[in-house]
Amino acid sequence: MNIASTALTLFLVLDPFGNMVTFHTQLSRVPEARRTRVLVRELLIAFVILMFFLFAGSSILSTLGIRPSTLSISGGILLFLIALGMVFPAKSILHDPGSTEEPFIVPLAVPMMVGPSAIALLLLLATKYPHSMLQSALAVSAAWAASAVILLVSPWLLKRLGGKGTQAMERLMGLLLILIAVQMFLDGVSAGNYFH
Repeated sequence: MNIASTALTLFLVLDPFGNMVTFHTQLSRVPEARRTRVLVRELLIAFVILMFFLFAGSSILSTLGIRPSTLSISGGILLFLIALGMVFPAKSILHDPGSTEEPFIVPLAVPMMVGPSAIALLLLLATKYPHSMLQSALAVSAAWAASAVILLVSPWLLKRLGGKGTQAMERLMGLLLILIAVQMFLDGVSAGNYFH
């Protein structure tokens, strides 16, 4: 497996540029002195969840009786839908804006960092490369670390990029993710021999 391309794919799925505004909004309700601590905690929780699905992926799929090709197709469809949302963003409200509750696991770690598409990709990695778990773990760690750095410096980035710059970056990442999603779908169809 190619660690760099796997890490890039997962980085696009984690979508740190698209999550910056949501993270900033959620953390704005937390006292300024605690914001960095809360963000680091949520990022670490997300990392633990990512690793859980990577290493438990094969067991989960074998228990459910799901073929890797089926996961590849469904993962490709899911990634495609996520990517469409990045290219053509729709307004959504995750939580009551009037809430003053400090975020814990939801919505920052899950589903903002570790959403259904990230889980599907990790399950696919676990079944497609069962003998390359170290390389997969390195790719996941690299994608998570890059995303974490971007989110940690997001207040500075938001000021520099502005609303339009952030939106343009997310749409560019969405376009790349669409290509990856279509390839994943085609790989699943080819591997599963569904039309033979």
